[in-house]
Amino acid sequence: MGQELVARQVEEQIAARFPVGQRLRVLDAGAGDGVQALRLARAGHHVTGLESDPAALARVRAVLAGEPDGIRERVRLVEADGRDTGVHFLPGSFDVVLCHGVLSDAKDPDALLAGLARVLAPGGLLSLVVRNADAAAMRPGLAGDWNAALAALDSPARAGRLDALTTTLAGIGAPLQGWYGVRVFSGAADGDRIPAQGGPDAARRRELLLAAEDRAGRTDPYRAVAGQLHLCGVRGG
Repeated sequence: MGQELVARQVEEQIAARFPVGQRLRVLDAGAGDGVQALRLARAGHHVTGLESDPAALARVRAVLAGEPDGIRERVRLVEADGRDTGVHFLPGSFDVVLCHGVLSDAKDPDALLAGLARVLAPGGLLSLVVRNADAAAMRPGLAGDWNAALAALDSPARAGRLDALTTTLAGIGAPLQGWYGVRVFSGAADGDRIPAQGGPDAARRRELLLAAEDRAGRTDPYRAVAGQLHLCGVRGG
């Protein structure tokens, strides 16, 4: 569910910033299972997936093996950490840089973001998905886990705070241009409970959930309490 929402938001941002039909150079830093990388490659873009976990890379390669030749040729996989962009890529090498689900656990998130901004071309899009530290107490609180809710309220974490990330993005020359909430109503597994292929009723329920999440994720005050934030900065913007 979250992956689908983020993918739609990335497509929206790309459509707003680049000519229709332009084949973009995309870096997916922390590609994971390659969901976003493969989706963009299928759309015609040239994608480099950066991932430090060999097992995750093996899963991406297995999926990629079943794709047509043209799509496989547009995907390059590199076993490396997101902090190693300066080792592998020249400045301005990419039109779009994705960093989804990586920043919240990074030891030095500001340095990681600076490295990603360095390889982003002028006018390029930086897409970040992070756990929303400002709403970290919401899920455990609603579930009645008061110890976890109190711990989240006391946490000094900065990596997923909108104000801190806005300041960081401005400092690295890729100021925030727009942001969304992801998983306002649903938890990490909620979308999985509605199968994508489960007959008309399941498909309808899934589309309704996506529509509700999409609307809430771009509407105040709902997006501020989402489980995740999707921030979009533009290099030199």
